[in-house]
Amino acid sequence: MRASCFATPVARPAVLIERLSGGKLLADRAFDANWLREALAEAATEAVIPPKSNRRFPAEFDRDTYKWRHLIENFFGKLKEYRGIATRCCKTDTSFTAFIAIAATVIRLR
Repeated sequence: MRASCFATPVARPAVLIERLSGGKLLADRAFDANWLREALAEAATEAVIPPKSNRRFPAEFDRDTYKWRHLIENFFGKLKEYRGIATRCCKTDTSFTAFIAIAATVIRLR
């Protein structure tokens, strides 16, 4: 029987962020967890995550940086409007990368 991701201990999801590099992690409210904030602090990465509404003591976050997350998410949404990207129908990584570059250029020129 395979355990779901919600049944795993808290230490296992931390493995996913061990090798991240960069100064900041932008995420939405769903990722507002103490274990994640602590793991990011240990890795010297700033957590740009708005606090959940039910937090007794809301954590601080950089609102200006968080606005970029919205722009990035919208851009990926526009990329997924292209069927070839959404279904990843390209046979090679090179052609898929080229298709993303072309689609990104078309989106930027609009």
